[in-house]
Amino acid sequence: MMEERQAVAAFAALGQEHRLRIVRALVTAGPDGLTAGALAGAVGVSGTNLSFHVKELSHAGLIQSRRDGRSIIYSATFLSLADLIEFLLRDCCQGRPEVCAPAVAALTSCLCTPGETAHA
Repeated sequence: MMEERQAVAAFAALGQEHRLRIVRALVTAGPDGLTAGALAGAVGVSGTNLSFHVKELSHAGLIQSRRDGRSIIYSATFLSLADLIEFLLRDCCQGRPEVCAPAVAALTSCLCTPGETAHA
């Protein structure tokens, strides 16, 4: 369960335009992730800028990297993103499920069955 300190760090990391684009691109890419070059091109930043931004997102626990030969592959840390959403909605409803219905519907609409492509 995400604590407030972790949520603040995650929101701070997401509070910059390029970092938000990076996370969205990696969510769209799914668990396979993107190479550093493909990610830089997708969000329109140089390799140096990408390195700076992914470091901040990685420290916040929102993305991870792995080496594949000579390439670095970045991917979203879906569990951390889910924890962040859960943190936001933890106290939702207060016994009135209709209050959270729009949020639940939005989350449900992005779920895929095996073989489908996710929508971003």
